[in-house]
This record gives sequence, structure tokens and C-alpha cells, in this order.
Amino acid sequence: MAIIQKGHIGKKESGGIYKQARGKRIYELGGRPTLTHIGKHHLKTVKTLGGNSKTKVLTVETINLYDSKNKVFVKAKIKMVAETPCNRHYVRRNILTKGAIIDTDKGKAKVTSRPGQNGSVTAVLI
Repeated sequence: MAIIQKGHIGKKESGGIYKQARGKRIYELGGRPTLTHIGKHHLKTVKTLGGNSKTKVLTVETINLYDSKNKVFVKAKIKMVAETPCNRHYVRRNILTKGAIIDTDKGKAKVTSRPGQNGSVTAVLI
């Protein structure tokens, strides 16, 4: 079944159901969430609207870590996800999202990139 990103989905305030004015359109198609895990580095390229492409990170071992004291980027190995603002169940499943706090070999860091939307994972040392 297709995932549609459309306007009025649901019910009215009175409990009645909205009558569908028209059918689905292909430009309203959405995609399943990527749910980036910790593991051997693996990317996936998908086609997007307008003939463009998007690289998604499926699994990742290392991240680009920004050290604000020394003002340098270093590669760091991910140990585990400490906390995630979007979903508390993502912590025990080790799923990376933007804003997630992760444990690395350099210390705790906050993910600033969107792993499911662009092909890299960037974080800032806390």
C-alpha cells in the first residue's frame, strides 16, 4: 500500500468523515522511514521528483564529529544511542535521527545531520 502525504486525512470535529474530493496523485507519494542503524557502512540511493536522486544512510559505523574547542572535524566510532528526542523506543533499537545524543569513543555527541535524507552523519561534541 502506498504512503500518501496529503492534506485532510482524518475526521471532522463532529466525528464525520471527510468526503474525498479526488483520487491520489503520484506527486503526493511518500516513502517509508529509513531508520538508520549502527553497523557496517551501507548507503542506498533512491530516485526523487524531477529526476533527482537522494542518498540515504541505512547503517553507519563512524561519524564526522566536530570538536568546537579545537575547531576540527574528526572521525569517531559510534558505540550506542544514548537518547533520542523523536521516539523513546529508538534508543534501545539504536536508531539514529537528527538531534539524537550518541556515545562515541571521543565522548557524547549530538547528531546534526539527517541520516535518512542525506548521505552522511555529522555530529557535534557535547
